[in-house]
Amino acid sequence: MAETDQTRVTLAAIAGAHGLGGEVRLKLFTEDLSRYKKLDAAGRTLTLVKLRPGSNGAVARFAEITDRTAAEAMRGTALTISRDELPPLEEGEYYHSDVIGLPCVTDAGVPIGTVVAIENFGAGDVIEIEKPDGKRFMVPMRTPAVPEWSLERLVVDAAFVE
Repeated sequence: MAETDQTRVTLAAIAGAHGLGGEVRLKLFTEDLSRYKKLDAAGRTLTLVKLRPGSNGAVARFAEITDRTAAEAMRGTALTISRDELPPLEEGEYYHSDVIGLPCVTDAGVPIGTVVAIENFGAGDVIEIEKPDGKRFMVPMRTPAVPEWSLERLVVDAAFVE
């Protein structure tokens, strides 16, 4: 069976070249990219050799990218893995990719929209919900605001609905 977008998880994106030797700047979507040695880059396997913190992300060296020209050519490329490679979740944990796209209802069951983004400004995750009219609002991903969620839907306390 061929892998679909739902079976791939994007962990980072190449933002551009860093220096002359083939290193790349990364925008990270995970806390620990170093645990993954092989990443898919638009059908091409990249082998992570070195990773260090950088401004607004990280700087990485991949065995297959050997010069600045090759690094620049990779700009905008998503780095993905198979969902099966992700570590198991603990109780109450979730992957952002599982929550984005979920339909949202109030605690009374009234449909209110769809999760379109998850942000974290330092005090925990905040989900962004888009209503059918295109307007968006944000709700903290905490039990008082989101008393229940599953892989099928997210329930938001009506007091938090704008």
